[in-house]
Amino acid sequence: MSTHSPKRDVFAQLARVGNALASGVRLELLELLAQGERSVDRLSTLTGVTVANTSQHLQKLKQAGLILGRKQGQFVYYRIASDEVVRMLAAMSRVGEAHIAEIERIVRLYFLAKDDFEPIAATELLDRARKGLVTVLDVRPPEEFVSGHVPGALNIPVEQLTRRLRELPKGKEVVAYCRGPFCLMSFEAVQLLRKKGLKARRLRDGMPEWRLAGLPVELQARG
Repeated sequence: MSTHSPKRDVFAQLARVGNALASGVRLELLELLAQGERSVDRLSTLTGVTVANTSQHLQKLKQAGLILGRKQGQFVYYRIASDEVVRMLAAMSRVGEAHIAEIERIVRLYFLAKDDFEPIAATELLDRARKGLVTVLDVRPPEEFVSGHVPGALNIPVEQLTRRLRELPKGKEVVAYCRGPFCLMSFEAVQLLRKKGLKARRLRDGMPEWRLAGLPVELQARG
């Protein structure tokens, strides 16, 4: 009788995925790539990890089938392999919050404590934006914005917000969003706007979750 187990073979391959995810840096890289395609050099800058180490981490993710790469001239660009990878990251986040005490503590301390910022659901935001009741503010970097954003959103990176406040339409509530549930940029934007006397809230999730919900996404041609 054969002792070969196809199920065990499948589990062995799934373990490769688990091994690729067993790094905080690689999870951060996946979050960044969920926003749009990026070069190794740009990912290195955003994470503060050397180009050589960033490339090694990306190779690990590529070997596990989680990202895809392409070469253009002297540069290599990577992108997320599919929406299933984004769904997997979202599921990991939910499991971690539910079952890992330290994650629950961090979320409670750094995120839930800030949720007097009254997060708004994606469908509600879409409805209010279509009616012209709110200004949608994307506080991510421009290269993420052009890769896809909430229709009609205004892009002002959070670090530029103080000096660009005049660009916000007067008399409208502002709803800010960024990369995802653990991204602090939208929290920072809402806090700053409220200190300036503006009515502001944040989107409960980020752009990847917006896409997964099948909501409309607007693209901007690169200059």
